[in-house]
Amino acid sequence: MERKKIAPQDLLAKKQQGKKIVRVVCYDYPMALLADRAEVDSILVGDSVGMVVGGISSTIPITMEEMIYHCRMVMRAVKYALVVGDLPFLSYQTDIRDAIFNAGLLMKNGGVDAVKLEGGREFAPTVKAIVNAGIPVMGHIGLTPQTVSKLGGFKVQGTDTATARKLVEDALALESAGIFMLTMECVPDRLAEFISKKLTIPVTGIGSGPYTDGQTLNLYDLVGLFEKFTPKFVKKYTNLSQEILKALQNFKEEVEKGVFPGSEHSFHMKDEVLKEVLEGQGKGPLS
Repeated sequence: MERKKIAPQDLLAKKQQGKKIVRVVCYDYPMALLADRAEVDSILVGDSVGMVVGGISSTIPITMEEMIYHCRMVMRAVKYALVVGDLPFLSYQTDIRDAIFNAGLLMKNGGVDAVKLEGGREFAPTVKAIVNAGIPVMGHIGLTPQTVSKLGGFKVQGTDTATARKLVEDALALESAGIFMLTMECVPDRLAEFISKKLTIPVTGIGSGPYTDGQTLNLYDLVGLFEKFTPKFVKKYTNLSQEILKALQNFKEEVEKGVFPGSEHSFHMKDEVLKEVLEGQGKGPLS
């Protein structure tokens, strides 16, 4: 069956058919190319780029310009997956006009298919305005990295009655505002299951148990490239960092021993041409 570009309606159909949605987070052309070849349903270009490949400690410093840059990289690689771009900190919180403008920039200049923003029912009017402007929006509740200081750190959300009820209310409010999909991060598995069943739209989880409509992992985490820390919910399917380290050590050793480059990695010229060059073609030999 010939593959086609995935749209929000296709993800809704997967939920209705009981099929799991697969999303990865990545930020660059080579990784996005592999993800699309693996036939994932969706790719998120996350503001976590600053932490994973930029070496900073939070998502807060990431700018619109940086997000657009990385969205462009990913979009050059992707033919089929639905690509969502993160709206960075303060790109949508100040007022609705800014939110619409920046969401539009991410689509127009970044080329993405949809945008994602963090926050609950307090951002429902913002979501509605962006959607009314013709821009698909994905919601994000639970552990929201842009407000991690307010939440008291990177930890599970919704573990008591009050916060659990708030997450349910937030999810319903965002759905009513027009999001096409909801992501829940670090939410207890049974609460995530309840919300997934409560909502008509697809609900995917990041560290929120197996009962959501789909799963998201950072591609750098699942292949073992990011070693600074590993969240509890991450499963490493391989350990590329060790493979890369081994390759670099082998390269260093072969260069130092004169093994690399060999003849097969070098360019050659005819002996008679070399002889003419060395003899100076009648103009005297080269010294």
